[in-house]
Amino acid sequence: MTSPMEELTFVFARLKGLLLTEGKAGRAVEDLAEAVKKSIPGSLGAGVSLIDDQGRRRSTGYTDDVVATADALQYELGQGPCLTAWAGETTIQIDDVRTDERWPLWRKAVADLPLRATLSTALVHDGRSIGALKVYSPLPSAFSTQDRKHLALLASPAATLLGSAQPDSAPAAASKALRDALGTRDLVHTARGILMERHGLDADTAMRRMLSAAASSRADLRTVALSVVDGTAGSSH
Repeated sequence: MTSPMEELTFVFARLKGLLLTEGKAGRAVEDLAEAVKKSIPGSLGAGVSLIDDQGRRRSTGYTDDVVATADALQYELGQGPCLTAWAGETTIQIDDVRTDERWPLWRKAVADLPLRATLSTALVHDGRSIGALKVYSPLPSAFSTQDRKHLALLASPAATLLGSAQPDSAPAAASKALRDALGTRDLVHTARGILMERHGLDADTAMRRMLSAAASSRADLRTVALSVVDGTAGSSH
């Protein structure tokens, strides 16, 4: 009987061999999602989201219908943990969907799904986020700090293999599609987190810095947040 990590090694080997045509790539990504689900205890399902060469968001591999449904709702509403992880090139953890207030529309939309905890991490290739890897659980607080690190470690080789199979235009299209899809609330939250990480700020100070930048430049808060996410904001932002 193979261990979860041995199965992942096998899947990555398959990815290398199958990322030649779109049909075969789809099969390999489904294998990856299944192996990720098995490698993280407590997972209800796992999935891989990528951007196609037209900048369209799509789930290219998932293990269970609940993953596909929860992802589709994020894309439809323009907010959610997977999109935020994707845009911020980071890992997002929800301990309990019912009490987390960061994505109110998505939270309400998934209320009837057997979904309580999530982990989503960006797939970063050549310095750009090309998608996200995610796992869902029906139990609150299902994922540990170790699970978070484990998913991030899995994402690195997955991004390398998946990114190498995409057209050169896909990362730029992905970036634009994400910016267009993210609602203002979610975008501001992402930008605030980037400032906190970059400058060692607390949440209130990061928000005040963006508000100050908006006032001084006579821009709206969304524009300032976009400049932070895009990396075009100056050090004072």
